[in-house]
Amino acid sequence: MTSNFGFLTKNKHFNNFSIACLEAERSIAVSPATAAILSRRALELAVKWLYSSDSDLKVPYQDNLSSLIHDQTFREVIEPDLFPLIKYIIKLGNMAAHSNGPVTRNEVVVSLHNLHQFVSWLDYCYSPDYTEQQFRADLLPTGKEEPKSKEELERLFTELGAKDQKLKNIVEENEKLRQQLEAVKALNTQIHDFNVDEISEFQTRKQYIDVDLKDAGWVFGEDCVEEFELQGMPFGSGTGFADYVLFGDNGKPLAVVEAKRASVSPEKGKHQATLYADCLEKQFGQRPIIFYTNGFKTFIWDDTFYSDRQVSGFYSKDELQLRIDRRTNRISLDNIRINDAISNRYYQKEAIKAVCEAFSRSSMEALLVMATGSGKTRTAISLVDVLTRHQWIKNILFLADRTALVRQAKNSFNTLLPSLSLCNLLDSKDNPGSRMVFSTYPTIMNAIDETKLKDGQKLFTVGHFDLIIIDEAHRSIFKKYGAIFEYFDALLLGLTATPKDEVDRNTYAIFNMENNVPTYAYELEEAVRDGYLVPYNTVETTVKFLEDGIHYDTLSDEEKEEYEAIFGDEGELPEFISSDKLNSWLFNDDTIDKVLAMVMDKGIKVEGGDKLGKTIIFAKNHNHAVRIVERFNKLYPHYKGGFAQVIDNYVNYAQDLIDSFSDATKMPQIAVSVDMLDTGIDVPEVVNLVFFKKVFSKAKFWQMIGRGTRLCPNLFGPGLDKENFLIFDFCGNFEFFRVSPRGKELKNAIGLTERIFNIRLELIKELQHLDYQEPAYREYRVTIVNELTGQIRALNKESFVVKQKLLQVEKYSSKQKLDSLTAVDLQDIKENLSPLILPGSEDEMAKRFDSLILTLELALMLGKNITRGKNEVIKTARVLSEMGTIPQVRKQKEVIERVQTEHFWASVNLLDLEEVRQALRELIKFIEPGEKKIYYTDFTDEILTVKELPGEYGGNELQSYRKKVNQYLRENQNSLAIHKLKTNKLLTKDDYLSLEKILWNELGTKDDYQREFGDTPLTILVRQIVGLDQRAANEAFSEFLNDQNLDRRQIRFVKTIVDYVIKNGIIATQVLQEEPFQSIGSIVDVFSLDSAEKLVSIIDRLNKNATDFVGA
Repeated sequence: MTSNFGFLTKNKHFNNFSIACLEAERSIAVSPATAAILSRRALELAVKWLYSSDSDLKVPYQDNLSSLIHDQTFREVIEPDLFPLIKYIIKLGNMAAHSNGPVTRNEVVVSLHNLHQFVSWLDYCYSPDYTEQQFRADLLPTGKEEPKSKEELERLFTELGAKDQKLKNIVEENEKLRQQLEAVKALNTQIHDFNVDEISEFQTRKQYIDVDLKDAGWVFGEDCVEEFELQGMPFGSGTGFADYVLFGDNGKPLAVVEAKRASVSPEKGKHQATLYADCLEKQFGQRPIIFYTNGFKTFIWDDTFYSDRQVSGFYSKDELQLRIDRRTNRISLDNIRINDAISNRYYQKEAIKAVCEAFSRSSMEALLVMATGSGKTRTAISLVDVLTRHQWIKNILFLADRTALVRQAKNSFNTLLPSLSLCNLLDSKDNPGSRMVFSTYPTIMNAIDETKLKDGQKLFTVGHFDLIIIDEAHRSIFKKYGAIFEYFDALLLGLTATPKDEVDRNTYAIFNMENNVPTYAYELEEAVRDGYLVPYNTVETTVKFLEDGIHYDTLSDEEKEEYEAIFGDEGELPEFISSDKLNSWLFNDDTIDKVLAMVMDKGIKVEGGDKLGKTIIFAKNHNHAVRIVERFNKLYPHYKGGFAQVIDNYVNYAQDLIDSFSDATKMPQIAVSVDMLDTGIDVPEVVNLVFFKKVFSKAKFWQMIGRGTRLCPNLFGPGLDKENFLIFDFCGNFEFFRVSPRGKELKNAIGLTERIFNIRLELIKELQHLDYQEPAYREYRVTIVNELTGQIRALNKESFVVKQKLLQVEKYSSKQKLDSLTAVDLQDIKENLSPLILPGSEDEMAKRFDSLILTLELALMLGKNITRGKNEVIKTARVLSEMGTIPQVRKQKEVIERVQTEHFWASVNLLDLEEVRQALRELIKFIEPGEKKIYYTDFTDEILTVKELPGEYGGNELQSYRKKVNQYLRENQNSLAIHKLKTNKLLTKDDYLSLEKILWNELGTKDDYQREFGDTPLTILVRQIVGLDQRAANEAFSEFLNDQNLDRRQIRFVKTIVDYVIKNGIIATQVLQEEPFQSIGSIVDVFSLDSAEKLVSIIDRLNKNATDFVGA
């Protein structure tokens, strides 16, 4: 019988894997599962042969198949389009060996097809007599299939390769063969082309959807049924076929999946899927959850409670069953009982109720903005208690960006909810299958792809968690970690004291909320007023050098000599050193000494005033922190070196130091920190904060202030509690935030690899112009396109992060798509693919040089100034000129010399710069990275001003419910109900209900309303806020004015009433006894009794028009 793999037997070097390929092909006739495992084995042998035979490949630290194919050298050597094919072979082989689901013949046909592609590429590269081969499915043998038990398949999988020789030993034996094959590869790749045989769009779509379903644990032919026949469709014969129906163990449908073509929007299948769900509900008495997808985008819709939303995959059977069961088991959150042992403060209860109301309204997100120290974690614990008791949630994920915060949160939950099984994902001893998982962002990202159940299925599927709690939701949730929230389909709860509303960092956007309108807010000022946090006072000090810098001409003669001695060697003597250089690379001892002296003198003391209380000094950098501690030990030697210590990321055992600082009985008493203690540390004993650096981020500034706000009973002795704390500001931070309350907006940093990728994208866009259609430019563009598409194809499509962008990966993997790149394409790639590109193995300095030159190339094309970049290139070339003894440098002598001439830059073009980049990039590693020299001085500084002020509160600019109501009513006075109230017209019942919906549902809840406005009727509130239209007010009193022969005093009285109702909407009769009426006179004095009664009746009618309804 002819075989698809027979060509391999002609090359004796392929004997290591050719027999395995033939065996895999033969076995499909009797056992597809065995064929899947043997295909994986054949691939493994072929990959190991490649490592042993190609000198460009470096054996990684492990020689298992997963490590080999993910090694960067392997990814760089193989044809990029082969990588997803390889991954499919491995995945199907693993599923055959380790999962309970059956493997079909069709799936193995794809696996053998992919194996054929890989070994054909080996043949293309390394066979002297290469001829192109086509895979033919009709050549695959058929026969009676013999089912294999799971134990047999697992044993086969384990035994294969058990006696393999170590790959490193094989590599050492094959040195001579590698040299021969290198020559063959060089020749073959010049005279032949290799194109990966693409499968059809239908197969691609089926492959993605089928694999995703299997990834979620569904077994085809058992609980996952394809082309399920349905009766009762509302057109044609009434018969329809659902693409997939997913069944529960009780035989009832859990979900229906409608699959559209990849080129069609999945939304086109939404209505069709709804009709299928109707039919299934009639047939089985249970409405399934709806999925609709095109293989790249998938949507879920449980139309009994939630609106449809995009998800990154399919739910497992247990997860779907849980959600179906919740339709009847879930208990209403209208009348919840909150455990006072967990959270007993009024605002914590209000926060819990606000979140419950939001979730009850089918919202998937909630954000709590609560001051540091007000008990955010306790509130979250109490909320978990409520939601679990009411059967809204089962599995919970708690995310924080620091291991200490993860550990701290787990301990709190363990203490207050001991019945809940917990797992710290950073601790290998913990069980990740616990009800509640605690993790940092990078750890959960790795765990999503790596953590498996005993049957080999993925643990952390799309629907695994019901609630994700995000601690410190103003940090780390942006950019790449946002993929976590896109992957898991869960309720989100954000906790923060300082939400961000910047363009690149917007906390509200993550939670789909309007800026400055969180679910609930309890801010610092309110917490201080309630007595739950302590207030602060400031000591704002202007220090001469920190304010104005060091000016040479203001120094004493002796100091000028020191200045000249220190800075004279730098060339021209600088006239002054700006203040931003202080504590960066110049440290002036007298400045530090004056700061320390003031803190020691004015700082809050403990132990009867004998010892400075716990103090945090926020330093500019590590060198600054070290110098502060050195100067402290010099000034106060009697403390013997332990009183003040540096706590930052450079210090070993920093966590142990933090623990000691957190203990009132232990040293250090002063913690000098760089970033580490800015947020996340809770030490109630802290009574002094020292800002010895400028802070530009509003969120960070208020987080730093939060280090001192916690209550601390008996701090100064029995019954003598902490009542306030001090903030020493030596760098004008408070003044900065008075002028710029929002601070400076910080941009998200873009990594070097992403930056280079984006510049090259811009280059190929510009190279499309008619000016660049000469052969040399076109060739350069093709080179860039090949590199970019190669990087896109190299993305691991099995990674959950990449899966979310599969549409873009498939679209832009095609070189043809980049032939004519539009501005929309450019933005699409930058937003969705650029952040995913993997860093290569090149030297970092070489990549920095790439970035420099490529930026110059783009600037040149766009007509921008290149002086700065040009000078940097010349400077680099001059440094290389001094390294002529290095052979690689000597080889590029001509380029190095040429680039330093004005003649080169006078006529430089794109291709010239690219030549320079290629010639010099590998030489950059020989240049020693320069470090800024550190200087220590002791010039006499001066304290200019000292202002001691009470604390100021105003961090977040949040929109309270009251503000939202006021803003809405004033901005929407033309809406029907509001317009009627403003113009003194009676409302209908529908008008009133529309107001109720707006104020009690859209802008907030009825509880919010009652909390802010008490028992004030809705309509009266509207009138009070928008007032009464002037024409309506005049009309209301016109009859009275026209019918009466009024004197000037009476007219003035009526006009004052009109003015009052125009402004206030209504008027109570008792107001007539107050100003501004009292100065005119009492109503009974100004008017006769009949006229006074008539005037009061007009006022009553005016007021009643705001409360009565038409027909009432």
